[in-house]
Amino acid sequence: MASGTVGGGCGSLSEVYSSAKKILLRARDGIERLERFESAALMDSSDLTSSVKRDITEVQSLCASMDALWRSISVKSQRDLWRRKTEQVGEEAEYLNKSLEKYTWRSQRKMNEAKERAELLNRGSGEGAHILQIFDDEAQAMNSVKNSKRLLEDSFSSGVAILAKYAEQRDRLKRAQRKALDVLNTVGLSNSVLRLIERRNRVDTWIKYAGMIATIVILYLFIKWTR
Repeated sequence: MASGTVGGGCGSLSEVYSSAKKILLRARDGIERLERFESAALMDSSDLTSSVKRDITEVQSLCASMDALWRSISVKSQRDLWRRKTEQVGEEAEYLNKSLEKYTWRSQRKMNEAKERAELLNRGSGEGAHILQIFDDEAQAMNSVKNSKRLLEDSFSSGVAILAKYAEQRDRLKRAQRKALDVLNTVGLSNSVLRLIERRNRVDTWIKYAGMIATIVILYLFIKWTR
């Protein structure tokens, strides 16, 4: 292990390296905390941002000291080893510094956007509130249309099912009528009785269609009332 010292007695190269790694861990943790709580609008990150910036600056200063120390090592293998370690620390410090700059830029952009929105909403006498009210009314109207559309689709499906049932019943009635007419013709009933049966069948048909129309009207009125 190298035992060279930094000018002013700051310690051996290994001690400087160990200090730099500890500060890097602290800075990395600070960056992660900033990014984790970036979406929290009420979070004041100015103190943490300053602390991370100081840590990165300190690591960069320690890298400069390490660079001077490893160059003074006489053994080539140890000199190359510490050169690589110094470069790794410097690269990580540079990466954290860029991450901090990106976070600072995003925070500044969000602050500017929030300020512009506030100025827009406060512009004029109640103009911002009026715009928000318009958006709210439009959103409510769209929700009402969606609900009405869904209700209409459900009602239409129910109406189709009812009409299908009526058609099925009509077919059964026709079959029953034909059988009845065959039976009546067989027993030789008079034409007047047959006409009476046909008239009664027409009346039943009108009642059936009237019921269908009434059902559709009630569905329409119900949908209109719910809107």
